[in-house]
Amino acid sequence: MNGASDILFDPLLPWAAVWIIAGVAALLIAFAALRGLRGWWLRALAALALLVAIANPSWQVEDRTALSDIVLLVVDRTASQQISDRSDQTDAAVARVTEAVEALPDTELRVVTVRDGDDNAGTLAMTALSELLAEEPRSRVAGAILVSDGQIHDVERAPDLPAPLHLLLTGHTTDWDRRLLVRNAPAFAIVDEEITLTLRIEDSGAVPETMESGPARISISVDGGEPMFFDVPVNQDLELPLTLPHGGMNVVQIEVESAEGELTERNNAAVVQINGVRDRLRVLLVSGEPHAGERTWRNLLKSDSSVDLVHFTILRPPEKQDGVPVTELSLIAFPTRELFLEKVDEFDLIIFDRYKRRGILPMIYLDNVVSYVEGGGAVLVAAGPDFAAAESIYRSPLSDVLPGSPTARVIEEGYRPAVTDTGAKHPVTEGLEALAPPPPEGEDGAGWGRWFRLIDLVPERGEVVMSGPDDRPLLILDRFGEGRVALLASDHAWLWSRGYEGGGPQLELLRRLAHWMMKEPELEEEALTATAEGLDVTLTRRTLGDAPDPVEVTAPDGSTRTVALAEASPGRYIGAFTGETTGLYRLAEGELSGVVALGPAAPREFEQTIATSEILSEPVALRRGGVLSLEDGLPGIRQVREGRSASGRGWIGITPRGAYRTADVTVIPLVAPLLFLLLAIGLTLGAWLREGRR
Repeated sequence: MNGASDILFDPLLPWAAVWIIAGVAALLIAFAALRGLRGWWLRALAALALLVAIANPSWQVEDRTALSDIVLLVVDRTASQQISDRSDQTDAAVARVTEAVEALPDTELRVVTVRDGDDNAGTLAMTALSELLAEEPRSRVAGAILVSDGQIHDVERAPDLPAPLHLLLTGHTTDWDRRLLVRNAPAFAIVDEEITLTLRIEDSGAVPETMESGPARISISVDGGEPMFFDVPVNQDLELPLTLPHGGMNVVQIEVESAEGELTERNNAAVVQINGVRDRLRVLLVSGEPHAGERTWRNLLKSDSSVDLVHFTILRPPEKQDGVPVTELSLIAFPTRELFLEKVDEFDLIIFDRYKRRGILPMIYLDNVVSYVEGGGAVLVAAGPDFAAAESIYRSPLSDVLPGSPTARVIEEGYRPAVTDTGAKHPVTEGLEALAPPPPEGEDGAGWGRWFRLIDLVPERGEVVMSGPDDRPLLILDRFGEGRVALLASDHAWLWSRGYEGGGPQLELLRRLAHWMMKEPELEEEALTATAEGLDVTLTRRTLGDAPDPVEVTAPDGSTRTVALAEASPGRYIGAFTGETTGLYRLAEGELSGVVALGPAAPREFEQTIATSEILSEPVALRRGGVLSLEDGLPGIRQVREGRSASGRGWIGITPRGAYRTADVTVIPLVAPLLFLLLAIGLTLGAWLREGRR
């Protein structure tokens, strides 16, 4: 406890009036002195007494308690600070600063630790310093010290400090690093079309001469597959051609072989996720004859802007003899050779709608369709009554790929299509019941509109996903070779699109069928996928069989764990885990495998890893602070006066603030205004009497 005193003024009039009175009095006294009046000095004393009375001075005595100074310490513990021996340097610097501040009189230390910013924000040291400063009285802050590698990502938020700012720099002058940059990578790309990724392998820091001219070796893999290796130059932009193998998410991993002596390998790899989309879905629709559902098929396919449709309807079969010369017909000849021999591989899907053998397509053409399916093509057969007759398309080479054979029986009665137990698991028909309108009053089950025809089939292969009356097969899906086949045993699907009895999800069913045939990953019946949000991963295992085994997860560092799966819905099993670090995680369950990338493609903490003081040079200079490299030794801490340079060789300084808290205030009036007013009157009277006697 100590005291401080001061003289205070509490004028009876505004200060402006006081100064006017003082000015007028000074002029009058000067005039009296110039005239030689003997009482001018009494007039001066009277004016002074009057001014003192008006000023009303008092003596103030304060009892003050001195407050300690505060030093702010920001410790960078982000990922880049874990490289090499920077963590040890940081620990030693924190211990030295703590010891030095404790040795100073009346000085306290406030410490905040900075971790990696959310959403790949990097090192937010200035934000942490601003928040720490806001918690303390500015009048007590004597200095701020930052222990970091200088790679700060929010320098524009540097606070206006009332004291010096210092940087204790980790790292070494001999550090060098090699990193991989992905300069350009599209988020979407067309499947089977070449795209270009722009890469750069960049060396920074004190690069050894042996590394300056030599090439670097990179590896590239898609979805965790077998990597491809290339030798490429360093410090040059590289254009990498790439073709996506499938639709959906493609995970491309690019790695640079580590070099001897480089600072870290964490920035030697990048993961790029590119969503593969199909440019156009090319569909060939062949209608065997005009019928009620033909236009419905056409309208459904034309309603999708991503579909290129080629549609032929056979209006005049070869056996039709009506006497009209061919030259007078306005019909377009069916280009069978062009479509089924020369361009069949250009189509993604071929639909035979109530087509039957009429001699239009020779057997060699249908043989070519079989080869098209074996090579990866897709065929959808919408069967009508002719499928059960002698002219059935089944009685052709296409029987090799069709998953069901007709019994020659056509059932014509009303029924509501139903999803089978297998269909409830299959991605093509899973959840279709939810798209059904409310069932008619008095009926149970899905409220889909009825169909009135079913071609009786004997399933031979594949999966029956929809059924008709008495659980007879209605929709069979199968794989043949590299391709896929769907057999719809009815030509009444058009009733759904017409809204008969409420209709049904024909458009959604056709969309799923087409995408399943195009081998879209999200519609695979046996699939293992993963979605990530931050470091939290959700695994989804889809299967038509029994419950799957746990999924084996391999982390980027090679460690493994197993994740159990729980059934969420028929055929769909869910599991979850949290990754410990960012990077590429590999998944395996039975014969299925997959990958999931956690974190950003290029973490901001490892974009620049060489320690530098350039980023913070301006804020440090503005606050008369200094930058000291911990490689040269631990600094001392001194107290310096405000306005003086606060750093030198091997030391940094803080500015004592002399802050205090007032415990008690005593105010003693120095004059009695009335008494001084009477004194002024008496002196004025004395001056008049003295001058009057003369």
